[in-house]
Amino acid sequence: MRRFALHLIGTFFGSGYAPIAPATAGSLLYTLMWWGAWTAWGPIGVPVQLGLLVVVVAVGIPVAGALERLHGEDPKLVVIDEVAGMIVTFLGVTGGPLVWFAGFLWFRFFDILKPLGVRKLEQLNGGGGVGIVADDLGAGVLACAATHVTAVLLARWGL
Repeated sequence: MRRFALHLIGTFFGSGYAPIAPATAGSLLYTLMWWGAWTAWGPIGVPVQLGLLVVVVAVGIPVAGALERLHGEDPKLVVIDEVAGMIVTFLGVTGGPLVWFAGFLWFRFFDILKPLGVRKLEQLNGGGGVGIVADDLGAGVLACAATHVTAVLLARWGL
């Protein structure tokens, strides 16, 4: 049962098992869930987003570390770190589906390229669960800034 729970959380409901681009699949699943939550309940306040981030990071680090011990260094099936990065990406973001799609693209861009020291964050804690999650948080910070700029530009253009 413990292994099942680790895999369910770490793969974000199985999206990490996508045969192609599992990190993108996990990020996309979170984006779709964000859209659904926003549609159902309206704008989600920053305090709620920060609370969710704390829970995902607090659970995600040990889960990612445990799955790394089972599957080897930074296994591709672990995408709970992408979820943490996407939460950061959407912090305080307003707008609609076009802005959220831009946020998804920005996050994937920064997560893949890992610029401005984001790659170094992988080395935290010897590369274990902290490192797995930390680089996605760094990519999320960059993506959040880019998404806010994108939201302002789209609003000015009437989109």
